[in-house]
Amino acid sequence: MLSNPVYDPFQILTKVYSDGAHVKQAIADTYIEEQYRARTVKIVYGVLENDGYFDFCIRHYAPKAPKLAVRILLKISLYMLIFMDKKRYMVTDCAVTLCKKLGKSGVSGFVNAFLRRFEKATVDAEIPNNDSGVAVKASYPLYAYQWLKKEYGARAEAIANAKSSGVSVRFEQEAKTYTGKLHIKTPFENNYIFENFVRDEGFDEGKYTFQSVGSIAICDVVEPCEKLLDCCAAPGGKSVLLAQKCNEVTAFELHAHRVELIRQYKRRMGVKNIQEFEKDSSVFDPEYAETFDAVLCDAPCSGYGTISENPDIKLFRKQEDFIALHKTQTEILNTVSKYVKKGGALYYSTCSLFESENDKTVEKFLKTHQEYELEKIDSPLSHVKKKYGLQFLPDTAYGAGFYVAKLRKKL
Repeated sequence: MLSNPVYDPFQILTKVYSDGAHVKQAIADTYIEEQYRARTVKIVYGVLENDGYFDFCIRHYAPKAPKLAVRILLKISLYMLIFMDKKRYMVTDCAVTLCKKLGKSGVSGFVNAFLRRFEKATVDAEIPNNDSGVAVKASYPLYAYQWLKKEYGARAEAIANAKSSGVSVRFEQEAKTYTGKLHIKTPFENNYIFENFVRDEGFDEGKYTFQSVGSIAICDVVEPCEKLLDCCAAPGGKSVLLAQKCNEVTAFELHAHRVELIRQYKRRMGVKNIQEFEKDSSVFDPEYAETFDAVLCDAPCSGYGTISENPDIKLFRKQEDFIALHKTQTEILNTVSKYVKKGGALYYSTCSLFESENDKTVEKFLKTHQEYELEKIDSPLSHVKKKYGLQFLPDTAYGAGFYVAKLRKKL
């Protein structure tokens, strides 16, 4: 019996759209036919990447919004039609069959008629030639696109449309066994981006790990030191990499299950000089006052720089969320700054594209902490030099968007 290619993506996407699950967790929590895993994951990510555009398509042909289950089904079908170039009759048959299997025979006629009438060219002709239209085509929230445009001007459209260049892999040693595959060499030692990379026993043996080029770029800025605190450390990639240049690394993480991720990461990579603790970095602990030569504050943020890897962010991150995020970022930065020794370094980083989470946060901090001063930094990875830090943008940094600034505590 042939597998219905719509079924597994529908199960996963229902958890995302209906329950608010993160896409990676939804995939992990769903039974998937293993032989079709690659196809299923491709469809799931493709639907989320194009969610705003598909909503526009559905509104064009269905003035009365269908219920959520039907919208999910239509979005999967549209992805298969437009981006996978599947035959219309096959996609329609799969969608209608699933409708009946889900006990929704009453809407199968609507789904059938929608998919038979749908024409991409007709929809595209209706997309307005303004910011709203660009946001629709990029499936980018309008408020976020307008922020990009305000900060980056004409470059905003390229940033909003940027895709991941592939799978970023950091090897512990030169990777001759793997680099025969199609790849891009990044500016960082033993870091390559592959179009496709299948995990093998080398991962479990700690020969390599999956780490974004932006995360590696942030670690590259950090200077070698004796004692470093990574204060928002899970899943542990930065802590593990920084353990190569710092003699002792302390890793703080708020939640116990995420502390366990750090523990597993360091064990897999064979790293011995990391101590991990379940600790709220926004709450001052006098035990650590002026203890560290360096502190890395990779603060909780909107995540807009990682949309190419986490497209569900566009669904759930709301404009009003940024007020609470900025408050959290400020609280953590204020607190962990007290853990830096005089003469030590404080690094502030995010995976955000927006000034409100980046330079503005650093500016506010410096105004209220006269004991710190800005220190200039550079990176071999393509970036924009902002007033206080470096901004990596996804259209020129392999799909990654990150920010980092370095502050020095005065002697």
